[in-house]
Amino acid sequence: MAIPERFLDEVIARTDLVDLVSESVRLTKKGSSYWGCCPFHSEKTPSFHVVPDRQIYKCFGCGKGGGAINFVMELENLSFREAVEVLAKRAGMQMPESVGPSADARQRREKLLELNRQAARAFHSWLYSPEGAQGLSYLQKRGLSKATLTRFGLGFAPNSWDALIRELGKQGYDKRDLLDAGLAVNNKDGRIYDRFRNRVMFPIIDVRGNVIGFGGRVMDDSTPKYLNSPDTPVYNKSRNIFALNIAKKTKADRVILTEGYMDTISLHQAGFDSAVASLGTALTEEHAQLLSRYFKQAIISYDGDGAGVAAAQRAIPILEKAGLKVRVLRVTGAKDPDEFIKKYGRDAFARLLDKSENQVDYRLDQLRQKFDLEDDTQKVAFLQEAAQMLAGLHSAVEREIYGGHAAQTAGVSPETMAQEINRALKVRLRREKKQQERRDLSPASQMQPRSRGLRYENIRSARAEEGVLRLLLLDPDLLREAQGLTGAEFSSPLLGRAYDRLKARAEEGLSLHLAALAEEFTGDEMDHLAQVAAQPESAANARQAMADYIAVIRREALLRSSAGSGDDLLRAAQRRYQEKKAYMEEKP
Repeated sequence: MAIPERFLDEVIARTDLVDLVSESVRLTKKGSSYWGCCPFHSEKTPSFHVVPDRQIYKCFGCGKGGGAINFVMELENLSFREAVEVLAKRAGMQMPESVGPSADARQRREKLLELNRQAARAFHSWLYSPEGAQGLSYLQKRGLSKATLTRFGLGFAPNSWDALIRELGKQGYDKRDLLDAGLAVNNKDGRIYDRFRNRVMFPIIDVRGNVIGFGGRVMDDSTPKYLNSPDTPVYNKSRNIFALNIAKKTKADRVILTEGYMDTISLHQAGFDSAVASLGTALTEEHAQLLSRYFKQAIISYDGDGAGVAAAQRAIPILEKAGLKVRVLRVTGAKDPDEFIKKYGRDAFARLLDKSENQVDYRLDQLRQKFDLEDDTQKVAFLQEAAQMLAGLHSAVEREIYGGHAAQTAGVSPETMAQEINRALKVRLRREKKQQERRDLSPASQMQPRSRGLRYENIRSARAEEGVLRLLLLDPDLLREAQGLTGAEFSSPLLGRAYDRLKARAEEGLSLHLAALAEEFTGDEMDHLAQVAAQPESAANARQAMADYIAVIRREALLRSSAGSGDDLLRAAQRRYQEKKAYMEEKP
């Protein structure tokens, strides 16, 4: 491995998981463990569980789980190595010099970040050069001051096929580097040229201050209006947000979501320093989770056209799921926030923000516009659809208040609307109850991993395999009781890999912490291994329990291997064994 195993062990040993998690989650001790509201999804009842003696966390709501390294990776959207660096720095440790493929990947990442930084400097320099006069004039006409241009590092890409290639070539970067960074493209003939040409440039900077990509805008009506960097080893548009590096420092507790770079920058220049924009894509759950780490409330300030309304409708449930209180701004008298501020001024926009609508009223109004309420048939359809929507609200108070709003809109009594909402709510609750009953009647499904790709083929063997892993995590000395057992005998490939890895670590004199597996297993796999580790397992009679688990694993492995052997007598004995096992399990 690029990072020495013993260094990882030392980092994990010096990291108290409870202290680490407490920096972002309010934990309450219950017995020997701690509980709090999950930082990875919205919830009011704590389901996030930290087990200090095993140094693992597990959310029984969203399923996230793992150790200290996974926690930092998930919370800060970092790679494995970056998360280890954060923990090492926190523990006062110096990262070792690494070798091998991971070191090469890290060096490549650092090179791309430096390349982007130099590209941003070149674009900014060109903005004030003769070839950038058109770009500078455009930004000035949009009302941006020199201080704003500097603060956001805005620039200009010359109208040339290879201006950036030549400029960065002087600094030792070749065309392949620019291709990897998304700054250059190649055509069918293999010719490589600059991606961004004759555009004003917007550097995209992550929350740690790294330039990770760019957006370029034309200065006329040509298309595409905006051209953005593709996903690269340092840039993922679904996990980064424009201007969040600045907005996260605001004293405001509400984030203002806009549709684009110019709206965001104009709002910042006007003093609204919590404005951000998603990057060339619709708002994602990753965006919402990232915003929820810095803000409690979100105000959607999209354009008032059809596309803006549709985008707002899509964004509302995503933001709410992340735990943000959502309001929607109606920009009247202008097509977008930028134009509104220019026409009416900062104070007028501030008043508009304060009057932003609760998202429920906004959705009701959008729903109302679909129907002609002068027509009784359409009025009934509006009220029924509104009732379905309001039945999804968790609070009875909210259902009553917004039900009254819908009733007033349609001209019916609040009592009538309340009855319709209650009817819709009962249908919803009955449907949810039936779904839960179906799950409860299938206990085997409750034992399966959440991820369908990790499903068990043999529940009985997998339960024993889980027990072996739990016992090893509780007491590594129990590995002596498992002499000869290999992961190949496990029915679950994931559990078999985890067992083999823990066994190898024990043989090398390393710790058996689940956190140490973070680099070798995917997020879904670590979530499930944390689920396994979090289940109760008694240390009493642990040796006998280990022997019993191993016996089950080997018996089930034998049955699997003999299932297709063609031996009729063996298959008959196997059937008798299965029938006897089923009978014994059904006995009271």
